[in-house]
Amino acid sequence: MTGRQKWESPSDSELFNIEGRRDKERRIEILAPAGSQESLRAAVCAGADAVYIGGTRFGARAYAKNLNEDEMLEAIDYVHIHGRRIYLTVNTLLKDSEIQGLYEYLLPYYLRGLDGVIVQDIGVLEYLRRYLPELPVHASTQMTITGAAGTEFLKKQGVVRVVPARELSLEEIRRMKEQTGMEIECFVHGALCYCYSGQCLLSSMIGGRSGNRGQCAQPCRLPWQIEGNKPGDLMSLKDLCTIDMLPELIEAGIDSFKIEGRMKQPDYVYTVAGIYRKYTDLYLTKGKGHYKVEEDDRRRLYGAYQRRGYSEGYYHRHNGKDMVSFRRLQGEKEESALQDYKIKEKINGNLILFAGKRAKLVLEYEDCRVECEGERVAPALRQPLDACRVEKQMQKTGSTPFQFQQFQVEMDGEVFLPVQALNELRREGLRRLSEAVLERYRRKEPAKKEESGACLKEKSGRPYLSCAVWSFSQLKAAAEQEGISVIYIDDEIGFQVKVTQYLAVRRRGKRYFLIMPYIFRMEDTKSWENRYSEMTKAYDGVLIRNWESYQWLCRHGYKKEICLDANLYVFNRYGKTFIRRQGIQKYTAPVELNFGELKELDVRGAAVPVYGYQPVMVTANCIRKTADKCRKEEKTYDLRDRYQKKFTVRCCCRYCYNVIYNSAPLFLADKAEDIQELMPGELRLDFTVETKEQMQKIMKIYTDAFNRCQNAEKPRTEYTRGHFKRGVK
Repeated sequence: MTGRQKWESPSDSELFNIEGRRDKERRIEILAPAGSQESLRAAVCAGADAVYIGGTRFGARAYAKNLNEDEMLEAIDYVHIHGRRIYLTVNTLLKDSEIQGLYEYLLPYYLRGLDGVIVQDIGVLEYLRRYLPELPVHASTQMTITGAAGTEFLKKQGVVRVVPARELSLEEIRRMKEQTGMEIECFVHGALCYCYSGQCLLSSMIGGRSGNRGQCAQPCRLPWQIEGNKPGDLMSLKDLCTIDMLPELIEAGIDSFKIEGRMKQPDYVYTVAGIYRKYTDLYLTKGKGHYKVEEDDRRRLYGAYQRRGYSEGYYHRHNGKDMVSFRRLQGEKEESALQDYKIKEKINGNLILFAGKRAKLVLEYEDCRVECEGERVAPALRQPLDACRVEKQMQKTGSTPFQFQQFQVEMDGEVFLPVQALNELRREGLRRLSEAVLERYRRKEPAKKEESGACLKEKSGRPYLSCAVWSFSQLKAAAEQEGISVIYIDDEIGFQVKVTQYLAVRRRGKRYFLIMPYIFRMEDTKSWENRYSEMTKAYDGVLIRNWESYQWLCRHGYKKEICLDANLYVFNRYGKTFIRRQGIQKYTAPVELNFGELKELDVRGAAVPVYGYQPVMVTANCIRKTADKCRKEEKTYDLRDRYQKKFTVRCCCRYCYNVIYNSAPLFLADKAEDIQELMPGELRLDFTVETKEQMQKIMKIYTDAFNRCQNAEKPRTEYTRGHFKRGVK
């Protein structure tokens, strides 16, 4: 197929049967990606109910053909004329220097009628609820929401829709919908990240391109090697395809079927959106008994883009090597023909031509009705107007988004009006009809609210040192070290009898916090219910890593101190305001901000990580299981990249996830003077694979540097500054 072709949807193809689609008893939204104006038009022509799209700032696909302001305003009008919706991606983390520009960036789109924004940053959520309260907010999958508790929490914050983690099962999604009533949007087709979205720092740490800032370099797609095995694409998942299980997805209560692919071509968008539209409507109109995917459609769907094969994702499995593509397919390609996608909305018209009166045109589209008058109609002297010719002339709608379904001409006797006057009347009528349709979406600028800085300033004072530990031997080493004030204990050992007994009699004037898991899914809460009483007795507080944990604690009326870990990103002043509203008094400074950005954020009172192998991935898939088999052993093993750098992988079998740690530890002891200038409340040493002897040496270096103001020497082994110096773009 070569050149540009015109696609007059929907009538050109039975595949994309859109007629009558607005009248279904239940409506499932087909949500298509729009990485460009061409993709947007392709999505609408294929029958998508909505598109998600990025602008020039704050979107998680920085390298897509994102639209500038004029193009975005045009796109908003385009989808609204055709009765569809448009959601803007604002799903990156915003630095404090950036968030003040968010209002100016969004206001034109807000006034135009933008249907919603997709966000990751809790500071952005706080900002929008304050300054643009009428703008619907959707929680991005980057928020890593994994259950009804997290959904319930966001519902209380004014979020109207949640895009949960892609790792969830259908049963978890069903319960999420039943227990909260929230709109649920789930991915049904396209690429899958190996890591829980929002929990990946791999690209950021090894190459400076942050997935949280829309610049992921996808190092997970490269070859990796587990100890004792050959290199392979161990972390490259097959693409998601759920066309055969749409009835199950619908019955689970999902409201919106999301297609991944803002970097894909328009033909991909058209094909995939059209096929999912067709089969969603097939189930809704004819039921499960008649649901069958035609092989021709399946071939077209698979052929739209072939990279690594397809799977049904996590909906029926927690993980598995059959989800992984160990090599790229031969002859891979995606459609690339240039097409001209067009669609017209059907309208009715009535032209009244009475001699001595102005010509009158009445146009109707759905519930919109407009009238306009043209030149005065004259009696015909020689060549009276012919009704058929007038009707044909008036139905030339050209490049407008309308076409006439019915058109009636009323003439009183033989009359005359110049063709130019008829054309002007038609153009004016269609212009007014467009304005009438779009006016329903327009908003007024909200009343200005004063900037509130009352709760943005933190308490300052001399920071204390803390440690996070994995093992009982590490716990004892930290407890015996002078100058360590707080110890965070991983929940894997936190409820062992020897640990709780040790805490009961050997507290040594220190405070002890329990570290809750990275992922806290519904099935995990059962075991934690039995632990709650013991947890409140044994520990002075908790360190949490997800909003499910926070909501669970709130339900139990937890009164002790809650600290957020760094992966619950507090990236700007509005993030700090957000957590203060929740009654949370401490957070961990984000690891992707540099010294200047941390200073601008004002991290006084916060915890700042200053040592440790930092987590770069949290994954539902198990690399050990992919390379060999599940051993159900909560151990660590080595993963190596193509440069033979070693990344430690921890199997958290109790929760069935892996944590992958950076190849070199963060070391900032020799930056004590700079760190003291930030005036943090706490400096944390995160211990993972270190021995007791290694711990003791590191703790002494840091207590000497920060408590005794002694200069620290750089380690002789490999280390990293993280983002303390470089930051991310």
